[in-house]
Amino acid sequence: MRTYSQQITTMKITDLLTDDAVLAELGARIARRRVELQLTQAAVAEQAGIAKRTLERMEAGQTSQLSTLVRVLRVLGAASGLDGLIPESGPSPMDLLKHKGKVRQRASGKRAAQATGKPWQWDEKP
Repeated sequence: MRTYSQQITTMKITDLLTDDAVLAELGARIARRRVELQLTQAAVAEQAGIAKRTLERMEAGQTSQLSTLVRVLRVLGAASGLDGLIPESGPSPMDLLKHKGKVRQRASGKRAAQATGKPWQWDEKP
């Protein structure tokens, strides 16, 4: 016999989704996780230090501050999942050799211009 949470299908978040679709899916996932933990919106909002209405908007797929998302994910025990969002990266061994052991602090437009073979200009059309 299937449980309630197993009957709900989730949408895979991909680059093809609109921002609104991603926000709606994240909100739905937050709501499902909250219900799985048998927490009310009021309880999660209080523990996260946010207004209940803020959590309602988040679950409805509306925009919210990144710090609010982190607070809610902490309450739901899902903050550790943020580590996989943007993998930690470091310089390659070749970059370290090229820059004599120094780690780059800034990005430059030189690489993009070299890749296309022409310098970047303000009036370029995509």
